[in-house]
Amino acid sequence: MENNPVYEMLAGEYNKKLAEILKEMPEFQQPEWSHFVKTGVAKVKPPQDPDFWHKRAASILRQIYTHRVVGVNRLKTRYGSLKNRGMRPEKFRRGSGKIIRVILQQSEKAGLLEKFNESGKRAGRILTKQGKELLESIK
Repeated sequence: MENNPVYEMLAGEYNKKLAEILKEMPEFQQPEWSHFVKTGVAKVKPPQDPDFWHKRAASILRQIYTHRVVGVNRLKTRYGSLKNRGMRPEKFRRGSGKIIRVILQQSEKAGLLEKFNESGKRAGRILTKQGKELLESIK
C-alpha cells in the first residue's frame, strides 16, 4: 500500500495545501457575513485571517476523511473552545454550527461529500469517491 498523504503529512501543512486547492474551486466562496461572525460563543472576535474560510473547509474535509461519517454536532464539538467567564472557571462551549453547515453544503455542491443515513448507524456526511481522490492527491 502506498503512502497516504492525509496521515503522513502534519495536519497544519496538509490543511494549507488543501485550502489552496479549495480556493480555486468556485463552490467554495466565502460568504459576505462570515467577516462579521465569531466561530463560537466562547470567542471574543471574528477570525482575522483572510483565508479562514478555506482553511476551516480544508480542516473539516480532513476530519471527515479520518473519522468516516461526521455530522454537524460532532464538528461543533471539535471546533469548540473554553469560554472565559471572568473570575469563574472556564467552561467548554461548542463552535458555530452555521459556518460548519455552509461549508458542508458547499462541499456537497462541489461533489466532495454526500449525506449518509443508514438505519441503526450514525447519520452525517461521508466523502464521495471524488472527494477521497482529491484528499489523497495532495502531495
